[in-house]
Amino acid sequence: MNLRRFILIAIPYVWLLALFLVPFGIVLKIALSDYALSIPPYTPTLDFSAGWEGIRAFFAALDLENFIFLTEDDLYWRAYLSSLQIALLATFVTLLVGFPIAYGIAQASPAWRPTLLMLVILPFWTSFLIRVYAWIGILSNEGFLNQALMSIGIISEPLTILNTNWAVYIGIVYTYLPFMVLPIYAALDRLDGSLIEAAEDLGCSRFSAFWLVTFPLSRQGVIAGCLLVFIPALGEFVIPSLLGGSKTLMIGKVLFEEFFANRDWPVASAVAVILVLLLIIPIIFFQRNEQRQREQD
Repeated sequence: MNLRRFILIAIPYVWLLALFLVPFGIVLKIALSDYALSIPPYTPTLDFSAGWEGIRAFFAALDLENFIFLTEDDLYWRAYLSSLQIALLATFVTLLVGFPIAYGIAQASPAWRPTLLMLVILPFWTSFLIRVYAWIGILSNEGFLNQALMSIGIISEPLTILNTNWAVYIGIVYTYLPFMVLPIYAALDRLDGSLIEAAEDLGCSRFSAFWLVTFPLSRQGVIAGCLLVFIPALGEFVIPSLLGGSKTLMIGKVLFEEFFANRDWPVASAVAVILVLLLIIPIIFFQRNEQRQREQD
């Protein structure tokens, strides 16, 4: 029995070690290295043939110059702040859009709920890249949105939406909306309807009952949905690259350019390490929120 318990506990830890800690250690090592015109494009590299002297020389050559460089160049901290701002605002807008959808599905008849949930999940059946590319055709000056607005007389000339931050917000909200809807729906689906009836019997209006009963009891789903949107949006690369313009500054774009355009792997690795450290806080918060939710169930 103890062996089975050990194996059950060991499997996720081995998975975490193999797919997170080891790659993170490699990236951290590169972040502590120096740029070099070589293959790989950094030094030092570990040479076991030199024995312990080679290992000591390897660790002695590691330094924090790349992290110091990130603090001296304002491009990087501006990219972090811009990414944080875009991720927070996009998460808030996704919540404003996703909560009514989840509430409407939870209030629908049981016969319609599977169909409505399928419509929420349906975009995942299409490639993420294709869905983002589709928004280019919708938001461009000659796209469907501008043509529709001009045909009904709302605007007289095309709006410039593509290659702006507005397009990035639209792309993030559209892409990550199911991650907001599903946790909130799960929380609302477990809600006891008699509590709403009791609040209304005690004199609360439907609006007051919603804010005093429904929303507080769905708070765990709201927190889970916000974290599921915020965490990937903070490091998003595809959406700002395709829908955002040259002035759209996000750390994912900077990371890509450092790796593939500048081929400065040490600086890029330092950027990635700081991004991971920033994401650890909401990830830990998300795990604690899930643990509290399981304890309440």
